[in-house]
Amino acid sequence: MSFFDLSARRLDGQPQELSQYRGQVALVVNTASECGFTPQYDGLEKLYEAHKSQGFVVLGFPSNDFGGQEPGTAEEIATFCDTRFRVKFPLFEKVKTKGEGQSPVFAWLVKEGGEPKWNFHKYLIGRDGKLIKAFSSKVAPDDRELASALDAALAQPGS
Repeated sequence: MSFFDLSARRLDGQPQELSQYRGQVALVVNTASECGFTPQYDGLEKLYEAHKSQGFVVLGFPSNDFGGQEPGTAEEIATFCDTRFRVKFPLFEKVKTKGEGQSPVFAWLVKEGGEPKWNFHKYLIGRDGKLIKAFSSKVAPDDRELASALDAALAQPGS
């Protein structure tokens, strides 16, 4: 099974097959609106804008699992992300990243790359749907380690 065999609900509640992103490099991030790492939304959007033409997408999954820092409704999250950070990358419904009721997306990510320790944990997925590497919240979107891994993933041919 690859990441692209999964599905999730978009922030507007509509089902979304992740196979839509097959052949692209994806950075999956568990997000939160009231976290010290929330300003990373800005860097994630810049990363998305800079590389989307190369077959790159950021996929944001809001979660209230860490410190209750995403208490908002889907509509509140969408408004916050648009007005504060002008987020254009795809956002999905709020999910459980760990424990009982864990989303299938995060069950797969955790199995492949370990459980997130906090908000804004990042999972880099290759064009083939396999996990390349997981990055802690402290790794900012413009971090050299992430940029290097992203560049290497984008250099791989599509599947």
